Amino acid sequence: MSEQLKAASQRVQDYLSEKGKQFVVKQLPSSTRTAQEAADTIGCSVSQIAKSLIFKNKQNDEPVLIVASGTNMVCTDKIEQATGIQLAKADADYVREKVEFAIGGVPPVAHSSNITTILDPDLKQYETIWAAAGTPNSVFELRPSDLDELTKGLWVALAK
Repeated sequence: MSEQLKAASQRVQDYLSEKGKQFVVKQLPSSTRTAQEAADTIGCSVSQIAKSLIFKNKQNDEPVLIVASGTNMVCTDKIEQATGIQLAKADADYVREKVEFAIGGVPPVAHSSNITTILDPDLKQYETIWAAAGTPNSVFELRPSDLDELTKGLWVALAK
């Protein structure tokens, strides 16, 4: 990590540091845009990738962050049954406008405002996981339990 972090990644690093976390944002030479690319680049299993997906809340058009294991597809019906939140897909413009990060680099933290967050309990089976850090080639390592503290998210069985 000899080069300076890009602005979006620095925002994530600053947030983590402000929260007293010693996590280090790493800019990697290869893409981490997809869970598979991230796992290949990092050298971990795809399911250890904590992919951050932004959906729209149909009732109020606010963003909802889903942090899911890299191998899981999100079942919006399960989320609605558990939380009452009806989800709709969000396009790239919506994601950039609402959370100020681009798809492929959305982190689980450091958003421009508080965001409803739902966490995948399948991530809890791993000692460490990896999350995007603001760009399509930056990541940071954390423990699943850190997601509780950092996101105040709700753990919901969400896999299809």
